[in-house]
Amino acid sequence: MSHRFNVFGRIIAIERSGTAWTAYHIGNEGKRRPAGLAIPSDVPPAELAQYLYDIYHESATPTNGDVFEIAPGLSG
Repeated sequence: MSHRFNVFGRIIAIERSGTAWTAYHIGNEGKRRPAGLAIPSDVPPAELAQYLYDIYHESATPTNGDVFEIAPGLSG
């Protein structure tokens, strides 16, 4: 299961593999690289946006002031 979020203007994909979450930064060309973000395995999918907001809130700007899911629950 994969989720994509707009996190204050940056795209982050989060994938579930077994019991662990793995996060990736998605570049403008569509390439992904590890985000180096540890997400506790007990964070449910419905709370991922809030978790990302809490972690990255200092990146908020007047034009990019929110975190929202852009591709909920993709398989793959």
